[in-house]
Amino acid sequence: MPSFRELLSTTKAEIREVDTAEADRLRHEPGAVVLDVREPDEYEQGAIPGAVHIPRGTLETGIENRVPDHDALLVVHCAGGTRSAFAAKTLAELGYTNVVSVAGGFNKWKDEGRDWALPRNLTPEQRNRYKRHVLLPEVDIEGQLKLLDSRVLLLGAGGLGSPAALYLAAAGVGTIGIIDMDVVDASNLQRQILHNVDRIGDRKVDSAKKTLTQLNPDVDVVTYDVRLGADNVMDILAGWDVIVDGTDNFPTRYLVNDASVKLGIPVVHGSIFRFEGMITVFDPTRGPTYRDMVPEPPPAEFAPSCAEAGVLGVLPGIVGSIQAIEAIKLLLGLGEPLIGRLLAYDSLEQEFREYKVRPDPANEITYDNRERIVVAELESDLCLPHPLQPAPGG
Repeated sequence: MPSFRELLSTTKAEIREVDTAEADRLRHEPGAVVLDVREPDEYEQGAIPGAVHIPRGTLETGIENRVPDHDALLVVHCAGGTRSAFAAKTLAELGYTNVVSVAGGFNKWKDEGRDWALPRNLTPEQRNRYKRHVLLPEVDIEGQLKLLDSRVLLLGAGGLGSPAALYLAAAGVGTIGIIDMDVVDASNLQRQILHNVDRIGDRKVDSAKKTLTQLNPDVDVVTYDVRLGADNVMDILAGWDVIVDGTDNFPTRYLVNDASVKLGIPVVHGSIFRFEGMITVFDPTRGPTYRDMVPEPPPAEFAPSCAEAGVLGVLPGIVGSIQAIEAIKLLLGLGEPLIGRLLAYDSLEQEFREYKVRPDPANEITYDNRERIVVAELESDLCLPHPLQPAPGG
């Protein structure tokens, strides 16, 4: 039987080994991945910025989820260069074609004064709370930390805002804003699951904050117990990563549209009516907006509110949950958001349909024209102000 030294020598003869200077150069090449195969306690004491961490003991089971491209340049390191050599051989056996092991490892890298940092990590309590997220290679620790750093503003703490807020808070979105100037009424409880009978008469934003902070203490809930208007919409919307729109009237939707276009913030739009719902994403930097889909508000008799027409209580739970998914996809850059696509749901037929939403050539309220947008309120449901100021000299 060969000794360990003989086995290591044989392994190093079968792989490509580079020094730390070459590794430092290689890590900046397009598509290169620095792979750290040390143990978690070693990694937490310092790491190369941007490195993918997979302990040597779980390399075979974890690598293809984290690095699916078998032709990617993998710069593999451990503490001194031994584990990385064996890891490089294993990676070659798994079909990875461009792998190098760093001689001297992280210890030499650090001693030479090369770039390293203490990696930010989840606390033990957070690792346990978000364990099912961390198991997803598309999310992992980096994605969960990004969620904890994210800011999502919900317009309304009602039927749509309730499930969206609950799932965003449970997912660990670090800052959730809620704007609503209503109070909890007994008639809300059929669908607005943020609230309960003990809070009837309380301000909705206060009730929502109690529920969300009890669900997840990681979440900072910012409340706005005000009417959203032209005088405050820009200040309230500024600084948020994503807006989840659960409003139920056209004046507010146009107001939010114009402000979000001017600010370049994506809006996850949801609406419900009786047994049907709709969801789409309006990202002014990447696709159509609300004014492209609804250039002018319809007459009031064609768009009754839920208070007038009724709504199946569980319906906003479905629509609001999809809004939460779309918000998380936007925050983490996952999948294909509903940009330029309208998802319509019919609960009676249990059917989803998808429709294309295209930019309206006549719509001047665009991100390219953002400097000229004047955010104003509708004078009535049938009258749109012209929200563009003349161009200089025009």
